Amino acid sequence: QVQLVESGGGLVQAGGSLRLSCAASGRTFSNYAMDWFRQAPGKEREFVAAIPRSGGSTLYADSVKGRFTISRDNAKNTVYLQMNSLKPEDTAVYYCAAENGGWITKVARYWGQGTQVTVSS
Repeated sequence: QVQLVESGGGLVQAGGSLRLSCAASGRTFSNYAMDWFRQAPGKEREFVAAIPRSGGSTLYADSVKGRFTISRDNAKNTVYLQMNSLKPEDTAVYYCAAENGGWITKVARYWGQGTQVTVSS
């Protein structure tokens, strides 16, 4: 079992930045690829970004490419999502997730509780 706790959400103006953090506990964090997903009101949850266990090649949704950066610190059992040039359409609950293995599949096994990000225009 992996427990995930997100933090760093909040209210920001369009064009601003936020950094989300996700602290993991339980099983060995460095064994898992880590993802960020988001869910806007009335919409389905969607993939945002992923990073393999080694922190190598990352993957992004087209809608955030060039604006968001995922990273991880295996020594701190933490994954981050740096969000720049935020847009109102980025408003959503953001979820951290751990996959079932070390490579990116975009299929989450463990989920955090989510953190709200609101971007005002």
